[in-house]
Amino acid sequence: MRSVGVEEELLLADAETGEPRAVAGAVLAAADRAGASPDRAAEEEEPSHTFEAELQEEQVEFATKPVTEMGELHEEIVRWRAEAAKHAATAGAVVAALGTSPLAVRPSLSPGHRYEWVSRQFGMTAQEQLTCGCHVHVSVESDEEGVAVLDRIRPWLAVLTAMSANSPFWQGEDTRYGSYRSRVWNRLPAAGPVDVFGSADRYHAEVQAMVDSGVLRDKGMIWFDARLSASYPTVEVRVADVCLDASTPVLLAALVRGLVETAARSWKAGEPAPRVSTGLLRLASWQAGRSGLDGPLLHPETMRETAPATAVEALYRHVADALADAGDEEFVRAGIAGLLERGNGARVQRALLASEGDLASVVRHCAGRTTEG
Repeated sequence: MRSVGVEEELLLADAETGEPRAVAGAVLAAADRAGASPDRAAEEEEPSHTFEAELQEEQVEFATKPVTEMGELHEEIVRWRAEAAKHAATAGAVVAALGTSPLAVRPSLSPGHRYEWVSRQFGMTAQEQLTCGCHVHVSVESDEEGVAVLDRIRPWLAVLTAMSANSPFWQGEDTRYGSYRSRVWNRLPAAGPVDVFGSADRYHAEVQAMVDSGVLRDKGMIWFDARLSASYPTVEVRVADVCLDASTPVLLAALVRGLVETAARSWKAGEPAPRVSTGLLRLASWQAGRSGLDGPLLHPETMRETAPATAVEALYRHVADALADAGDEEFVRAGIAGLLERGNGARVQRALLASEGDLASVVRHCAGRTTEG
């Protein structure tokens, strides 16, 4: 059974106004203090906390431990969201699982030489980059298997963007996108879809060439839609917005594990990777960001417009055998049905604005929903 882990970036906002708050340092300090408490010290072989700074001080990131059961992953996500909320409260803030801030903001760059380099190099693109994503890690046996997986999951990733879309607002305005985060993120030079590599050697050669170009500072700036993790023996899929409900990243994780397993089996069977052009993948990514689940998507197998439910069903069918073998089939089927019925975070946010009348209420409501089990 392949292990799965999830990283989530959370927005830090004022508990009353909903405006982003640059309090990541205070949140991390509170987490450090909690980690030094006697009850924490008694826990064996467990880190005191898993929180880290991100590019902007208006956000904080956590990572779950790798697990094999989706129920355990759900517990991890609920646990760390609650911990983040507790530490944010010490600074008068809340955490909200929102892909972008609904309210206007001028982000504050986090301290550190690496972030300063990013700001100098990428200018306004970095200065405006307050976005919160969800990254799914799935274990692979080798770099060769990992690259074979990367080559074969490319056409399916845009569907995950659409399912997770949770960023309709930007600087106080409705963008008319479901995932505007994906559009802001893809301004960065090493982000987005990539070509088929064919082998681990070619993957690593391309990554090294990109770093050697001088445009990027290091391999950590290889921000492909999916990549080999620089830190773990995993494939890391990076296309999703952070999701409002804690159950949705678990659904995405099960689907990503299904994609990885299906791709690995295809590779071992000698089947070639789909030869979909990177240009078409960029169109699929844009369409997914634009529509979310409320408009047409590009079908992963034909690259023609189709209904969102049809694209999601195609993804389910593609990974059905792997889901069944992992015991995830019924969970995923029910999760997809629920998501299509209630809508993703983008739809929820727009409905809240229509009912509440202001974006501050949207943020407050979403902060409460973020920590629900």
